[in-house]
Amino acid sequence: MKQSHTPVLVPAIPNDNITDLLEQRVATTPDRVLFALPNGDSWNDLTATEFRRDVVAIAKGFAAAGVQPGERIAFMCTTKYEWTLVDFALMYAGAVMVPVYETSSPLQIHWILEDSGARGIMTESAELADRFAEIRDDLSHIELVWRLDKGALDELRAAGVDVTDDEIERRRSLAVGSDIATLIYTSGSTGRPKGCVLTHSNFVDLSRNAGAAMHQVVQQPGASTLLFVTLAHVFARFISVLAVHSGVRVGHQADTSQLLNSLGSFKPSFILAVPRVFEKVYNSAEQKTEAEGKGKIFRKAAKVAVAHSEALDAGKVPFLLGLQFKLFDKLVYSTLREKLGGRVSFAVSGSAPLSHYLGHFYRSLGVKILEGYGLTETTAPATVNLPDKFKIGTVGPALPGHTVRIAEDGEIQVKGIDVFKEYWNNPAATKEAFTEDGFFITGDLGSLDDDGYLSITGRKKEIIVTAGGKNVAPAALEDPIRSNTIISQVVAVGDQKPFISALITLDPEMLPVWLNNVGEDPLMTITEASRHPKVLAEVQSAIDLGNRYVSRAESIRKFVILPIDFTEANGHLTPKMSIRRANILRDFSSEIAELYGDRPQTELTTIAR
Repeated sequence: MKQSHTPVLVPAIPNDNITDLLEQRVATTPDRVLFALPNGDSWNDLTATEFRRDVVAIAKGFAAAGVQPGERIAFMCTTKYEWTLVDFALMYAGAVMVPVYETSSPLQIHWILEDSGARGIMTESAELADRFAEIRDDLSHIELVWRLDKGALDELRAAGVDVTDDEIERRRSLAVGSDIATLIYTSGSTGRPKGCVLTHSNFVDLSRNAGAAMHQVVQQPGASTLLFVTLAHVFARFISVLAVHSGVRVGHQADTSQLLNSLGSFKPSFILAVPRVFEKVYNSAEQKTEAEGKGKIFRKAAKVAVAHSEALDAGKVPFLLGLQFKLFDKLVYSTLREKLGGRVSFAVSGSAPLSHYLGHFYRSLGVKILEGYGLTETTAPATVNLPDKFKIGTVGPALPGHTVRIAEDGEIQVKGIDVFKEYWNNPAATKEAFTEDGFFITGDLGSLDDDGYLSITGRKKEIIVTAGGKNVAPAALEDPIRSNTIISQVVAVGDQKPFISALITLDPEMLPVWLNNVGEDPLMTITEASRHPKVLAEVQSAIDLGNRYVSRAESIRKFVILPIDFTEANGHLTPKMSIRRANILRDFSSEIAELYGDRPQTELTTIAR
């Protein structure tokens, strides 16, 4: 059983809780800017002292409203400053936040509120409040209800004026490291969401050790980040705590249509994103240059960038390649850097693999994409590439304080400072989640190289076993194909079938741009495009490219383009944009059946509907 261990860099202090990170930040650098609030095209800075003052005022309001230490309070809100403000205020009041994705349906909200036993809920807007209202009558334990857009924070500030500083100090000091800090529900891609009990030590010890390991990212002078990933997800939630600990300036932008404008004005030094964001930036730039008649130049520049990065790994950049790189750096790469704000030198990526091609491409732009791996149960990262320990195509070595090992069947198992305590009210699931010697069983498949770098190969439950007995990890097929400009999602199918096929959806944003660039009607509907010869040929070329990464027995032989895209609303994506494979296989069973027919052969030609 192969394993990799990285010892802690910062020893644990068992009595510390998350609020101590803010107290220590204020004591160390009271005037350090922690947050920047949008103000038109500019940003208003907020210091550590000012943030703590706001946190305490809201905490006093919660105390005055009757919120007791240990009680759970749910929160539905988009990514904004108020999210972290309420999070810290609840902890200062001694309470526990239960985040609810702002995209959750009434039934999902009902389950989380019921299972968690939350006493109260705060929503951001009328839309979110209406969704809660649909199921409120069944939740008699919900006694406290607030709305941000109805002035909830001002009401709390006013209500708490008579609560003393000593009372808030008493409340915030109650929790020790082993106590619950938050209750985060899994996205439920394989069943009903389970509540993960994450402790104060999970966040505190991880923040201190990750901050030390990634000091070049979070402790460089002027370190700043713009958060646009939902804070209800553990990934962004951890980064928000790490930022307070490390003194990183944080801005927020929930509207991804305004992301490029916000990046340009905020100018972060690092960003947090999923691979799809990097794919879209690349694809948008490629199609824009194509429309300007400069597509060949862009593609040549991209190939040079990738070759340059690969040469760096090999230890020597050939003279001619170096000259080409310098030329394209002025003509192409600098423009793309400006799209990200001009200062981004690192990006932290998770939730899905990034293609080797884009990893090398962005590295040559001057942006190291530090891929990491983790789950809700591991408070986000258990492994991550570091600025000085970096291998494209892997999710890095174990973070300090972690041991990662690979079981005999290839499953990844983790033990360490950020592994969750238990599933809420579910001892049976908790027992099943751990080995006898205390390792968390992730359900993911992977491998460790000789240097201890982890690579992810797929989900154990998603392995396809063909009629010929071949085990196929769908992610290895899907990820290269998904990077194509016009493709949104790919789902490989073929369990107990003679060959592998794929369900394809088209990207509704990029498709019109691409159609216009190839001389076709950009107003073409998705249904029309799914049958168009040029679209079929482009999808086939993407599949041909993806098939180069796998054996013949694992390759995709047929595909169908669906006339819709997968979304969270139609039940085909989780809130973190991972596919709900079981739902997709169920809802498109007839399309899958047609791919194989009554007497399927292994050499059928590609079809599309």
